[in-house]
Amino acid sequence: MLKDGKYAAWFRTPRGQGTGLVDLAEGRISGSDSFFTYGGSYCVEERRFSAVLTVNRHADGPPSVFGLDEVEVSLAGMCNGAVATCSGTAREAPDVTFEATLIYSQEAAPVADARGAVVKLNADKLPKGLDHRSRSRHLFTPPKTPVS
Repeated sequence: MLKDGKYAAWFRTPRGQGTGLVDLAEGRISGSDSFFTYGGSYCVEERRFSAVLTVNRHADGPPSVFGLDEVEVSLAGMCNGAVATCSGTAREAPDVTFEATLIYSQEAAPVADARGAVVKLNADKLPKGLDHRSRSRHLFTPPKTPVS
C-alpha cells in the first residue's frame, strides 16, 4: 500500500536522471527539486497505483529529463512497503519513457535537548592533593603569558 507522507524521488529517462522530494497526501502529489515543481493526483488499489503528474520549471537551470520545461506525465506502478516504482510517458514527449523510484522518508525522532541534560559530578575525578584555596586558584586563574 502506498501510504501518505514524504518520499525521496529518483527519476530517469534516456535523456538524464534527477532527484527530488514529493509529498503524497490523500490522493494529491506535491513536490520539487532545485529547478522544477511537481503536482498532481494519484489513485491506489492495494499494491498498484496510478498517477498524473504535472512538472513545471520554477528556476533557470539544466534541461528537464524530458527536454521540456512543462509536461504532464501519466504513471503506473507498484508499491512494496517503503519503496514504490513506476513508469510512464509525458503527453508532450510520448517517445520518452519515464521511470521513478519513491522511497518513503520517516520523520526522525526528536533529539533530546542537551541543555536540559543532568550532568553528574564525580568528585573522585578532580585533582587530588590541593586544598580548597589552591584548587580554586588553579582552576580559575588564567595562566600568565610571558612578555617578549
